[in-house]
Formats: sequence, structure tokens, C-alpha cells
Amino acid sequence: MIIQRPQLEQSELTKYIPPKGEYETFRDMDHYKEKLKEWGLSSAREAKKEFWYKDRNYQRQVTIKGYETYGSALDINTLVIEFQDGNLTCIHPAYLKEMQQSSFGKESLLTFDEKETVAPELVTVDESEPIIAEAITEPAEKPAKKEAAKPLKAKEPKPKKEKAPKLELPVDKVHFTANVKQFALAYNPFNEENDEVVVLENVQIVHEENPLEIGLAWCSHSKTLKKFELAIGDSLEFDGKVAAKKLGKGKDVDEEFLVDVPVLYKINNPSKIVKK
Repeated sequence: MIIQRPQLEQSELTKYIPPKGEYETFRDMDHYKEKLKEWGLSSAREAKKEFWYKDRNYQRQVTIKGYETYGSALDINTLVIEFQDGNLTCIHPAYLKEMQQSSFGKESLLTFDEKETVAPELVTVDESEPIIAEAITEPAEKPAKKEAAKPLKAKEPKPKKEKAPKLELPVDKVHFTANVKQFALAYNPFNEENDEVVVLENVQIVHEENPLEIGLAWCSHSKTLKKFELAIGDSLEFDGKVAAKKLGKGKDVDEEFLVDVPVLYKINNPSKIVKK
């Protein structure tokens, strides 16, 4: 009896894209579950531990070791996954999500050369039948208008709205102070559900010399934050990273969970939270 173990890696079949230097790891199981939900890879109570990595000719079981952040706002993630033999490679969360579908890769089994090419049909015209083209003619003279056209008034240019100056956001973790403004719901296209978020106001990055005013920002209402039983108006201090990422609207939600003003910045991975 032959026991097939498709999870065992065959290194010669895989093209690895290893992470560049250090990458983000998960603080604990709650953080892991929160990130899986954000990526649309698992919304169940028990977080999924193993995933399928598929190619046209094979599939392997892998685990997620961490993630990289990149982009000007540091709001884009690339997963770092580990194969059974210890090799690491990077992959986009949405692509790994597609690999979990049973239909993944079936179309790729057909190459272009194997597809039949069909020559376009030739259209012939019976020369005994004339081809009639409709001619569009314009009148020789346009009828004179009875009244002279009134001179058009010059439109006054509308005053341009002055855009708020773009903030130079720090890349590293910094210390924040803020107040809880509202609890809201934002649609997540990865898992096609509404995520719980906290909208913060009076957000300020505390520097020794010059504090940086952020104004409004938002963050995920994670299990870590829920432990503090936040209420509207609460004052907070915490460490975290800030990125330029606009808060999206919730889908099919009550008005109380919608935000009526644009919130342009997101707080990532708040820690060392102090509620006052």
C-alpha cells in the first residue's frame, strides 16, 4: 500500500521568492486571527493553521510565518509562508486565498498551443446587387435667426479649494494620544464582510519637541482593544504605526455605524495602550 503525502515539498519544482531581510511576525494567536480575517483567509473561531500552495502540477501544505509591509503608506502586505522542508517564499494574500479553491489552476492546464485557432470567416458580396450608402447632406444655408444672439456673460471662475498639506508620516512606531470619536463598520473586500473599527479624533503623535497633529484616524476594533471596553470620549495613549489609508464605508449597515467625514489615516498594531 502506497501512502501519498502531497504536503511534502519537492524543492526542485518550486520557484522561491524569499523575504528581504526581517519581516513582521505575529505577537500572539489573537493577532494571528486578526490578520487572517483582514486578509480574508479565515473568519472561523478556530484560526486555520495550514493552507494549500498550488501549482499546475502539484500542491503542498504550507504555514504562514509572518508578513512584509511595503508601499508609500506601509499598508500593503505580502505573506511569508513556510514549506514542510523549511524553505520560505513570499506570496500576495489574495493569491494564496485563490489557491484554497478547488477550481484553482484547472484552466492553466491548457496551454495556448493546445487551443484550437479558428480562422475568421470571409465575407463575400454579390456583385449583381449594388451596395447602397446613405449620404448625409447639410443644408446649403442655415436659416437666419430672428433675434440677434445675446452676448454671453463670462463665467466667474469658482474659487479652488485649498488642499490640506500632506503630512510627512513617520515610518517607525511612535507614541500617540487620542480620543474615541465613534465605533463604525467598514466593508472588507477580502472576506466580503464588514469589519468593526474604532474612529479616533484629536490624534496626535507625541514628540519631545514638536507634536504632529493627525486629526482623525481609525484602527481595527481588535480583541486587544475590546478588552479595554472603550466608550465614546475615552482618552487613550498607545504606541503604533500610522499610514495614509482612507476608511471605507460599511455595506448595508445602520447610520450609527457610518462615518460622515473622511478619515484619511489608519493606526496599525496599537500596543502599550493606556486608557484614561
